[in-house]
Amino acid sequence: MNEAAGTEQGGAREVAIRVRGLTVGFGEKLIMDGLDLDVYRGEVLGFVGASGVGKSVLTRTILGLVRKRKGSIEVFGRNLDELSFEQRRAIERRWGVLFQHGALFSALTVKQNVQVPMREYLSLSDRLLDELAMLKIALVGLKPDAADKYPSELSGGMIKRAALARALALDPDVLFLDEPTSGLDPIGAGEFDELIGTLQKTLGLTVFMVTHDLDSLYSICDRVAALADRKVIEAGPIDQLLASEHPWLRAYFHGQRGERLHLAYQATRG
Repeated sequence: MNEAAGTEQGGAREVAIRVRGLTVGFGEKLIMDGLDLDVYRGEVLGFVGASGVGKSVLTRTILGLVRKRKGSIEVFGRNLDELSFEQRRAIERRWGVLFQHGALFSALTVKQNVQVPMREYLSLSDRLLDELAMLKIALVGLKPDAADKYPSELSGGMIKRAALARALALDPDVLFLDEPTSGLDPIGAGEFDELIGTLQKTLGLTVFMVTHDLDSLYSICDRVAALADRKVIEAGPIDQLLASEHPWLRAYFHGQRGERLHLAYQATRG
């Protein structure tokens, strides 16, 4: 699918992130070659693809952690290549990131981890920092006593929630999630999906979620974009991807587990 065409079909929908002609590689290996993608404001976009094709690389490229070779990335209508240092910092304050394994600082407590972006960008008293951190910790469903625990004392699900609290520290407009349910049992994954869905609606977030979890795609995603052949091969509502004839999408959505979820999804729609 031509993602630019998808934008036209979206009518007046505001684009929060616009990627055009993106080329990224390491050495002689190209990971993305002319990739186009739009993320609309206020949606949950699930980003899928086979292991190793570059889903997380795209996230890191948008964030500026991986250098691109060609193409443009616009966030909130601003081309990131054209921003001054101060303008770039202002944009960065408007996004939050949950990395795949949480990426919590092991020597800091949960509360201290949540305060890291606050201390970097805000000038607040220690008392106010503590109050704000506790609010974020409560927002993601952690009990107050989790605040003074270190990452090594947390379960996998608690690590995810603590990392999410840190991602929400600056009240972002856009939330990047890299495999948020990876490593969680089915119950924990379902609860985390429900939390993301609730927070998105309550806070009006735009969510860009790299995932391989079919349950997440069906339960909380407004649209799904698929990466294969170094490009976005399809982007739209899940029904659109289900109808695709691309071999990878057929295998992904119409395998045994995918078919079970599709039947359950259809049943919920009457």
